[in-house]
Amino acid sequence: MRELSEDRRTVLARWASAAEQLTWAQPPRAVAEGEEGRVDWFPGGTLNLAVNAVHRHVPTHADRIALHWEGEPGDRRDVTYGELDREVTALADALVASGLVTGDRVALHVGLVPEAVVALLACFRIGAVPAIVPAVLPADALTDRLADLRPRVLVTQDGAWRHGVVLPLKSRADEALTGTGTVEQTIVIRRTGIPVPWFDGDRWYDELIASPRPGSSAGSRSSPVAVASDHPSLITHLPNRAGVPVGVVHGSAGLATVVGEIHRSITGSPTDVVWVPAELAWLASQSHGILGPLLNAGTTVVFEGMLDTPSHRRAWEIIARYAVRTVLVTPSVIRALRSWVGNGPTPDQVGSLRRIVTAGEAMDEDTERWLTSTVGHDRAAVVNAWGQTELGGAIAFPATDDGPAPPDPGLRVEAPDGTRVAVGEVGDLVLRHPWPATALGVLRGESIDDTFPLFRNGALVTGDRARVAADGELELLGRSDRVFTVAGQLVSADAIALALTDHPFVARAMVVDRPDSTTGRAVVAVVQACDRPADEELARELQEHVRELLGGLSQPRSVVFLDRFPDAEDPRLLPALRRLASPSHVVAHLHVRQVTAAMASVADPELDT
Repeated sequence: MRELSEDRRTVLARWASAAEQLTWAQPPRAVAEGEEGRVDWFPGGTLNLAVNAVHRHVPTHADRIALHWEGEPGDRRDVTYGELDREVTALADALVASGLVTGDRVALHVGLVPEAVVALLACFRIGAVPAIVPAVLPADALTDRLADLRPRVLVTQDGAWRHGVVLPLKSRADEALTGTGTVEQTIVIRRTGIPVPWFDGDRWYDELIASPRPGSSAGSRSSPVAVASDHPSLITHLPNRAGVPVGVVHGSAGLATVVGEIHRSITGSPTDVVWVPAELAWLASQSHGILGPLLNAGTTVVFEGMLDTPSHRRAWEIIARYAVRTVLVTPSVIRALRSWVGNGPTPDQVGSLRRIVTAGEAMDEDTERWLTSTVGHDRAAVVNAWGQTELGGAIAFPATDDGPAPPDPGLRVEAPDGTRVAVGEVGDLVLRHPWPATALGVLRGESIDDTFPLFRNGALVTGDRARVAADGELELLGRSDRVFTVAGQLVSADAIALALTDHPFVARAMVVDRPDSTTGRAVVAVVQACDRPADEELARELQEHVRELLGGLSQPRSVVFLDRFPDAEDPRLLPALRRLASPSHVVAHLHVRQVTAAMASVADPELDT
């Protein structure tokens, strides 16, 4: 990737052309209004995302497969556009009959099952605002997430398959609901058949879509709601420096325009079979695994569970079974696949594959070589993409030989005063061109705070550090805040530290990230214990404590016990701890003298990692 190359007029013309690919109830009066900073995209326009993703394709593509779905136990289902149209409409009618109105929020605590996609699209149809909550979220964290979202409806499952075991989603949801009072109805998808408790307001998904709306005649259909371009479409959560996840709110027209155009740029053909093997709560799964293909009348693969169940070769079997042409995946998944099956797939298993797109974290050269030669057999292009949740997913990547160049976001490396930094110097990665899928802001109760993302000197500040190499390529150096990527997902170091200090036997804690051959980065906790021996038993207790509060990705790989922290605050402390801490052992010990000696050798805290 390189710094910006196109002028603003060219970029806006590209977005005008992309917007013409959508079906509008009311066309916008302009592509964008506003000169610098936050821009009003497609003002005056109205549209419906379900119409664009499903309903408009039915007259010509009713029998085309929209979703190939594969469950972890091996059950499979193909869903055509005609079938998706009918089920989305039925669920939307049921939601309206229950009293849901445009702008209401719906929490989806689900795994990757077809009904989850239907629920997402049904929300779009009626103008409700969905938020997908990770299925693996512990009950306490789920309580906090629901309290932040304030949904009127919760969609969940009786249970979800993961690694051959059933996660009790409904039971977790019931426990979480005791801490929030906004949910009026819980819709339960039958997936595993496990018994679940039942309460007032609980409804089975299959019964809900099978029954007509009260007072309506059989076969009647509610109309899709045309919403304004900036109507909220999705809410996704991000960790932040304060340690509390924030709900990022995305608009409608801008997100649809960008996701549709990125799909056309990143695939060889808009109707190629695409697969994003990742949790549905990751925005890239929603943007590039669901919306991108469906907006272009394409086909996507949806799979449940983990790639190592029932066998380590499941990924290659899925690619072969559904003739997948484009895969978007995190480098962590690739490294895990390599550790399981180092010899890779046979050429016949991946004969359909033409694009392997990596996103979510940096790709190392060794893994990229293995991906190119052993997986792609030098026939599939390996494309390393960069993006952010607050920008709608993956947005910047090199052009491929047989696809259109991606839209130019205007990447540039700048100093805080807005001037370009010299080649080789570190600065802030910013977007100089306005970006249609930029988040509207973050949740603040019932309102949206539009001071996030941050704009400075007319540019959007991404929060990433970067420098320009001698050959003109951008070198991404990670976050400037205390957030880092583990297995393609962002985790907050401050949130983990807060969870650790909540433990009664922890006096103080700091968290650092270290390189890891499988997940990219590993979490290492540096802890000053109190009132108890600093031993392996306490280390494992602290690991479990964090996992229960924040989930598995935030669990420290290693706990390093420090006799005491240095007395004075010093910016060299974190780089010193990074040097000394290792994720290779569950428990380790350091003395403050070792830390102060390491601090003395840190020349520049900004560059020392």
